Amino acid sequence: MNGVAHPISLDRDRSLLYVLREELGLTGAKYGCGEGECGACKVLLEGLAVRACAIPVSEALGRSIVTIEGLAQGGRLHPVQQAFLELCPFQCGFCTPGMIMAGASLLSQNPNPTEEEVRTAMDGNICRCGGYLRVVEAILRAAQGTLRPEARSR
Repeated sequence: MNGVAHPISLDRDRSLLYVLREELGLTGAKYGCGEGECGACKVLLEGLAVRACAIPVSEALGRSIVTIEGLAQGGRLHPVQQAFLELCPFQCGFCTPGMIMAGASLLSQNPNPTEEEVRTAMDGNICRCGGYLRVVEAILRAAQGTLRPEARSR
C-alpha cells in the first residue's frame, strides 16, 4: 500500500475500500455508492484505476496499491493533483480523489491523450456538482505539462 507492506487482520472477503478506510485509516478513497458505479473510491491497483468498493481485499493481497494519499512522490504533487489545484474543477470535492486517480491511471498508460480519450477514461466517475469540463481540462493540462512551474514543488 503506497509502497509499504501492511498485514491485514480483517476478513479477507471485505472490500478493499473497507480495509483501506477502516483498518489502515486511508480515507482519501470515498464511499459513494458501494456498488462500483460512482468512481469515488478509485485507487490504482498495479497502476490501473479500480473501484475499491467492488474488489475483495483478497484479490489485492500482494499487489501494488496506490491511494490518493500515496500519489505524490518526493514532496511533489502528481501532475494531475497539481492541475486540479490550479484549475479547481471541484466544488464539494467528494469525487475528487477518484477523478484524480482515474486521470493518473490514464496518463500512465497514455501520456498524451486526446480530449475524447480523457472523456472516455473519466466515464463512470460521477460528480454531483457537475465539474466535468474543468476535470477534462485539468487532465489535458497535466498531460501537456502546462502547469505553473513555481507551483509544481508544493
